[in-house]
Amino acid sequence: MPELPEVEITRLGILKRVGGRRCTGAVVRETRFRKAAPANLSELLKGQCLRSIERRGKYLIWSFDRGYIVSHLGMSGVMRIVDPKATEPVKHDHIDILFGDLAVRYHDPRRFGFLIWLPESQDPHDLPEIAKLGEEPFSDDFTADRLHSALANTSLPIKEALLTGKYVVGVGNIYCSESLFEACISPLTPANKLSTKRLERLVAAIRQVLTLSLQEGGSTLKDFVSAEGEQGYFTLNAKVYGKAGKPLFLLWPSNQKNCSKQKGDILFAVTAKEDIDVLLAINDEDSIPPLQRP
Repeated sequence: MPELPEVEITRLGILKRVGGRRCTGAVVRETRFRKAAPANLSELLKGQCLRSIERRGKYLIWSFDRGYIVSHLGMSGVMRIVDPKATEPVKHDHIDILFGDLAVRYHDPRRFGFLIWLPESQDPHDLPEIAKLGEEPFSDDFTADRLHSALANTSLPIKEALLTGKYVVGVGNIYCSESLFEACISPLTPANKLSTKRLERLVAAIRQVLTLSLQEGGSTLKDFVSAEGEQGYFTLNAKVYGKAGKPLFLLWPSNQKNCSKQKGDILFAVTAKEDIDVLLAINDEDSIPPLQRP
């Protein structure tokens, strides 16, 4: 599933090529998504200028002169910039939003995403699925103190809690796994048992991991490409995601020096179990064993 970096890279790519242009129409080949796409999208959009695109969590809010598109890539969605005359649509190319000689082409094999239209009288932020979202990870409001308060009433394992999107948005399985490892926190730790000090490390790790992914163009596991058609390379450098069942290696987070400071921290990692898809931890509450980096 596209996560925050992939959605942000998509947003930036679309704005770079067609931001400020007037829409010349749309081609809707399929309307059946998680939310139905309007069959009359061309009529709704024609002549309107694309003023901006905002990302909220994994949602994109496209601002036009007289309304908004709200879109979500779902599990396998991709939006690419194409020359509509030179690039024939292929299977699962469901919608083209036309801007003269360029088009934003929405491709979604599983159709778990959506693209809807809202009139200017309706605030997209009031949609139930957007209104309930947690903090943006790069926002000043995303702090260890606020996260500690928010997690106080949940005993879910911290990874499960983060994946709900109620506490911070856009941190899916890949980036959650990597962030917890960098923060030296086991994914199985009950969320309400984490101290503010340990959550400070987690907040910093989430920002660090997401920043690195943005620099690497996101993560391409199967479907994702940027608006320019480029793959992402973050997972090539992933330390723990996708390593379940692999032979044992001693893997250290980049801030390993800090890992000796807090009781119960991860000191080194072993093979994951079941579907957690992150290397679990061997904890040592008193001292770091005399291990060397691989």
